[in-house]
Amino acid sequence: MIDSEEIIQSLNTHHWVPNKEKTAILLVDLQEYFRGIINPILDNLKRIINVAREAGVPFFFTQHGHESVEESGILGQWWPDLIIKGSDDALLLPELEVREDDTVIPKATYSAFHETELEAKLIELGIEDVVIGGVMTNLCCETTARDAFVRDYRVFFLADGTSTVSEDLHLASLKNISYGFATLISCSGLMDIVKKW
Repeated sequence: MIDSEEIIQSLNTHHWVPNKEKTAILLVDLQEYFRGIINPILDNLKRIINVAREAGVPFFFTQHGHESVEESGILGQWWPDLIIKGSDDALLLPELEVREDDTVIPKATYSAFHETELEAKLIELGIEDVVIGGVMTNLCCETTARDAFVRDYRVFFLADGTSTVSEDLHLASLKNISYGFATLISCSGLMDIVKKW
C-alpha cells in the first residue's frame, strides 16, 4: 500500500484539491468476497466514512453482483468465480456500519457508472469532483475513475484507500491513473481537507 505523501505527490500530474459542496466519495465494492484485499485499507476507509458523515459530504457504496453466471456476459467468461446477488459474498462488510439512508449503487461490471443510477445521483447533487476508494485498484476502481474522467468529473483517487491482489498491480494502476485521469490523494490528506470545510 502506498501511504507516503512524498511518493503520492511525486506521481501526480495535477495537484488538484476537491471543492467543498461539489465533492462526493465513492467507495467501491467493499464486500465480503473481497475481505482479504480490503483488510489492509479497512481502517482508513472507516475513518473516511466517519469524517464524511460528520461533515455532511455525500458518499456512495457500490455493490457488485450478478443474478446468475448465465447473465454475467463477458465478465463471467473472464472470471470463473462470480459474486451472486443475495449471497454472503455479496454483503457489504458489517464493519462499515452501512445505514438505511446510505446510498448503495448495485453494479454488474467494472465501472460504477455503467447502467447504474450513479451519474443521475451525482447530477442531482451538483457534484463535480469524485473521490474513489475501494477494491480492486486496477479493475473496478481504475475503470470507474477513467469513466468518471471521460464524463467530465474531476477525479481524486485514494492511494492508500484502494487495494488489489499485488503491490505491483496497485502501483502500476496508480501510475496510469495519476498520469491521465486523477489526482492521487491519501486518506489522511482527504480527511484534513474535509475537516477544514
